[in-house]
Amino acid sequence: MKNASDFLVEVPLLKHDEIITRARQILREDVFREIYVHDGKRKLMGYIDMSDALAVTATKSNVTIEGFTKPIRPVNDTDSLDVVVSCIRENMTSSIPMVDDQGLIIGGVLLSEIFPVLITRGKVRGRVDEFMSEKVITCTSDEPVSKIHTLIIDSGFYAFPVVKKKKIVGIVSRRDLLKDGRWRSSVDGTSPTPVENIMTTPAFTVSPDEDVQYAADLLVRHDVSRLPVVEGDRVVGILDRHDVLDSMH
Repeated sequence: MKNASDFLVEVPLLKHDEIITRARQILREDVFREIYVHDGKRKLMGYIDMSDALAVTATKSNVTIEGFTKPIRPVNDTDSLDVVVSCIRENMTSSIPMVDDQGLIIGGVLLSEIFPVLITRGKVRGRVDEFMSEKVITCTSDEPVSKIHTLIIDSGFYAFPVVKKKKIVGIVSRRDLLKDGRWRSSVDGTSPTPVENIMTTPAFTVSPDEDVQYAADLLVRHDVSRLPVVEGDRVVGILDRHDVLDSMH
């Protein structure tokens, strides 16, 4: 049976005294949603995520990441996948750091990498509407990107279904913001970039009465982290990888 060491990957690290713009650069260029923070000798101190990077405006770009570092429970190389999943669910992250016996970071495990294995073990049970989040915040395709920036900071969510004439036409996430250089000028008020210019299309959706297993297969097939749940033309929920993990427990 596979364990944590089978999914070990190299992950970006930051020293606690590096500036926040360095974190934003890494999160924009890499697939990672979290960066682990160390003391300068690879001793794990915690992590910083995309929302933290977005929260700091250009006028505060010289701020170090230490004040944004959050604690996280790591795994070691002999831990089972069940332990890995438990830690990811506890921390509500998309990855988990792996440390040695001295607490030094040796890499990380990505939820996106273990997720396809987890859903083949026959433990995904229930309907989508049993596990989806009903708290959905949508935006319209013609709204400025600055509105999405504000929604991320205020709500704590990092992806939003995009609707046009009441029909879903895409999804916009914090990664879309970070990948596209125009979000900064839009937030500063100098360029009202519309959401439709940076959103991801098409938006893969699922209905509330589908099996969670079917939704999990869609997540893997299309390599996305969440699915808008649609009833008719109305968005009624969101199902993400963490919701699928909940259906396994």
